[in-house]
Amino acid sequence: MSDDSEILAANAAFYAAFAAGDFAALAALWADRDGISCIHPGWSAIVGRAAVIGSWRDILNNPGRPQIVCAEPHAIVDGDHGHVLCIELVDGAALAAANHFTRVDGAWRMVHHQSSAIAQLVSADDDRDGHSLH
Repeated sequence: MSDDSEILAANAAFYAAFAAGDFAALAALWADRDGISCIHPGWSAIVGRAAVIGSWRDILNNPGRPQIVCAEPHAIVDGDHGHVLCIELVDGAALAAANHFTRVDGAWRMVHHQSSAIAQLVSADDDRDGHSLH
């Protein structure tokens, strides 16, 4: 399996764990170190494993948590580091997301997640300035 395929699989596992409400699976996808971080839409930056994982536990335990679908994932890998850029469809709203990974003992582990609102989705045909995700 190529590095791109592996990191895309790790990214898909992240969204599958979220969709299933599987906190243990989601937590296991994150690197086990304090240098991880996360910026949820509208939140301040969260740094450190306890705080990041705690934020996901709180979100998953919320009975009104949103449904999130990952669309258009695009992997960029450089050695043992990489990230996946994608569109998150959150209860119908589009967010731009970046999931950063590092390879730990042969497995891709998340070290940063960030998503934020975008003004509108742009198709490749409409994107004359080259600002779309791909």
